[in-house]
Amino acid sequence: MNTKLHAICDSQGRPLNLFVTAGQVSDYSGARALLGSLPDVEWLLGDRGYDADWFRDALKDKGIRPCIPGRKQRKATVKYDKRRYKRRNRIKIMFGRFKDWRNVATRYDRCPKVFLSAIALAAIVSFFEIST
Repeated sequence: MNTKLHAICDSQGRPLNLFVTAGQVSDYSGARALLGSLPDVEWLLGDRGYDADWFRDALKDKGIRPCIPGRKQRKATVKYDKRRYKRRNRIKIMFGRFKDWRNVATRYDRCPKVFLSAIALAAIVSFFEIST
């Protein structure tokens, strides 16, 4: 069983919203599902999998500037801020911290709801400080 985890993160690399899709599903379905829950921000950093004209237009309608490189098959090149795009390493670090959790890294849970719950628990413990 293969899955993809789509996430919206803040500027510090903490997850704000998570969505799980099947592994063979395009990244566009994850983008469409998370589009309504985007916070009010100036920029959105994403990888090439989220490069679609409809997604860029939807971001611009919300007042968000996309920093997404174009796919290699794209005929017209897309300009993006390469310096800003390098900050995407915070997102990669977030996904790496999820893999510190054995049941998330090995995908023990077959039910997507249980798997997403394990990811949410890992996010709470790893990224958010609980004060008493």
